[in-house]
Amino acid sequence: MGLYKDAIRDDRVREYIPAVRTVMSSGLSEPDFFVGRREIQSFGPLAPADQIFVERGAYVLLDFGRELHGGIRLVTGVGGAAVGRIRIRFGESVSEAMSQPNQDHSIHDTELDCPRMGMLEYGCTGFRFVRIDILGERMPLMNIIAVSLMRDLPRVGSFECSDPLLNKIWDTGVYTVHLNMQDYIYDGIKRDRLVWLGDLNPEIRVILAAFDDVSLIPKSLDFLRDRTPLPQYMNGIMTYSLWWVINQYDYFMHRGDMEYLKQQKDYLLGLVRHFSEMIAEDGTMDLRGNWCFLDWPTNDNKDVQLAGGRGLFAMMFKRAAFLCAILGEVEMAQLADERNQWLKKIVPDSLGYKTAAAMLTLGEIDDCTKVLTTNPTRGVSTFFGYYMLLAQPVQSALNVMRKYWGAMLNHGATSFWEDFDLDWVVNSNRIDEPPIPGKKDLHADFGKYCYLGLRHSLCHGWAGGPSACLSQKVLGINVVEPGSKRILLKPNLADLEYAKGTYPTPYGPVSVTLEAGKAPVVQAPSQVSIDLVQD
Repeated sequence: MGLYKDAIRDDRVREYIPAVRTVMSSGLSEPDFFVGRREIQSFGPLAPADQIFVERGAYVLLDFGRELHGGIRLVTGVGGAAVGRIRIRFGESVSEAMSQPNQDHSIHDTELDCPRMGMLEYGCTGFRFVRIDILGERMPLMNIIAVSLMRDLPRVGSFECSDPLLNKIWDTGVYTVHLNMQDYIYDGIKRDRLVWLGDLNPEIRVILAAFDDVSLIPKSLDFLRDRTPLPQYMNGIMTYSLWWVINQYDYFMHRGDMEYLKQQKDYLLGLVRHFSEMIAEDGTMDLRGNWCFLDWPTNDNKDVQLAGGRGLFAMMFKRAAFLCAILGEVEMAQLADERNQWLKKIVPDSLGYKTAAAMLTLGEIDDCTKVLTTNPTRGVSTFFGYYMLLAQPVQSALNVMRKYWGAMLNHGATSFWEDFDLDWVVNSNRIDEPPIPGKKDLHADFGKYCYLGLRHSLCHGWAGGPSACLSQKVLGINVVEPGSKRILLKPNLADLEYAKGTYPTPYGPVSVTLEAGKAPVVQAPSQVSIDLVQD
């Protein structure tokens, strides 16, 4: 029950997060005054130890220890000016909080009046660091504390193995996606704070592997469906409408919600008809001049986009055929299957690009394992990196995770980034330290396209793919019947001594324990059958 008629209840939870360290400050009598401080309420009269006075020109840059979604609360005390003037800067890196942050999609740099003996809250963004500058007269501060706004979602899924780095990668990937589970599933919490259909697929796979409450998936899919009448494309991007079908398939296989699938029928059939007209019997594709976007690093190479796009079309048609058959639409299922087979008549060259190689492999058009495993961390992106991991052998995939995603962690990341290149870390500072003369600024000096410099998001949901991959490729959990009623278990420890974890299903979690040289130990709800396949 809401308190107000026609109100929209926010399902998220507010929590106050104290600062863990002072990165830098000037003009503070006690530089670490705010560290660990839990005060959220102003009051008076005050003991001298309850507040500090800060003068015009003073500043403090605080670290809250991890990427957060939300804002900050300033608690002011007694004395000083009736109204203080401050500047607030949020940063996903120290560099960002020290500079002029990008203002797209949410405000990260602003000046505000601050009342005496009161509380002021500001911000709705992604950040770890906050800098406060005193612009006005002397003012009393009792605390600066972060306000987190998150969904309280217990992790039903889990992963643990003998490699602590992989454990941290799994946990960070899940946390990255969890941060982006706000009113809808966002691409990033700093920017764009929007629902992007292609970006959703790795996020959906992580959500299904980690959480029991998956209600944001249909809510987000329907949000764009209802705002994209056919023949328009999701987010104005042709390939994102392909991803809508794939996302529907992934959700249906996990949850088996037939009533929800029936609600998608007309839109699904419309997409199948529309895209079937783009594929000729000889396998040629006529995309009618549409943008065949895959990921940003391949955006300037049309041949790579078309090669990878063929694989993506094949993935979509295969899943569309399955969904149409489930819905009893036999002719449309046959149409989708036919187009899938036609696509396989032409086998394009991946041109050495891992984005195209992954799509051609997963689309069952060509086995491009050699491309994926040659210099395996070169040409990886945080978005399509998920599909590159899926399309290559387990050992190679683990090595890529350690070197590529591990490098972000080694440079201060607590969530995974919109994009990343291993070349960026050469002679670069960590994101949790101030810029160092003679070194590159890992946040400000790199990026491209829409993520240039400080516009680069350091918490992007599409980068969480390794978490889903570890559950699928190491624990070996592959859902093969709608509603997770049957799971094909193909565990592979590779170079690990042990691995164990749980995977949510509508009937409760499946538990898998693996130990080198021993038979897998599997526990599953009675409604879930397990088909074990061992190499």
